[in-house]
Amino acid sequence: MTTTLAFPVLLRLIDERSSAFRAAVASAPSLDVQVPTCPEWTLFDLAQHIGEGRRAWAATVAAGPAPAKSAAEGAPAAPREREALLAWLAESTEQLLDALREAGPDRGCWTWWGASQSPQTCGAVARHQLQQIAVHTYDAQVTVGSPEPLPDEVALDGVEEFLSTCVATTSAWPHKPTAFDFHATEGHSWCLTVDGDGARSTRISAPGTTPAAAADEGPNAAGVSVRGTASELVLFVYDRIPADSLQIERDAGLFDLLRAWDPEE
Repeated sequence: MTTTLAFPVLLRLIDERSSAFRAAVASAPSLDVQVPTCPEWTLFDLAQHIGEGRRAWAATVAAGPAPAKSAAEGAPAAPREREALLAWLAESTEQLLDALREAGPDRGCWTWWGASQSPQTCGAVARHQLQQIAVHTYDAQVTVGSPEPLPDEVALDGVEEFLSTCVATTSAWPHKPTAFDFHATEGHSWCLTVDGDGARSTRISAPGTTPAAAADEGPNAAGVSVRGTASELVLFVYDRIPADSLQIERDAGLFDLLRAWDPEE
């Protein structure tokens, strides 16, 4: 499964979401406020995570298919002073973007998602990095009391990226085979099938574009279906908003099984 966004678009959106993240940090009353959606972190902790993560992935992209050495060795620590922290964050983002531009989308790259549907390429890294900074920008905005939906083009790619990168696996599903349907109100839909062969996602026809019998009564009918905006779907799968923020039909308890599943065990 390949990205629906062109590589230059991914880089532009990473830059834009990174700027929005820094804007939220800049507007906070204190860097010590707790992040409601990441309660174990302060806003400084979140900013440190973002900066160190971008620098680590910049080193990983530059290393190619081989795992990179720790990017933390000799790297400057996240400064506690706000203006210095903002500059450090901007530099962290630019290091990642520079590495991605130099490598291009098709170059091989070490990733942690080897058993997923996403390729081990720099393009796939850029795609996942966009979703990381988008969700963490939402975290920062919640913290300062000004949460905004994810931009449409980010969110629409984000549902598919999450399913194909973070969930898809060849490890056997330990429960009765089933399927999860995700319907974005913008007109895009995806199905995650889980069974003895693992988990895999596909794009499917949006509701109303296929006969009801085919969609709801066939052998591949979903055990649970969730509907919302693409932004709401992304924030839901990343546990940023509760289930009652969306429309869920059939067995909502299947999401508890999915969240508890650790394919590595």
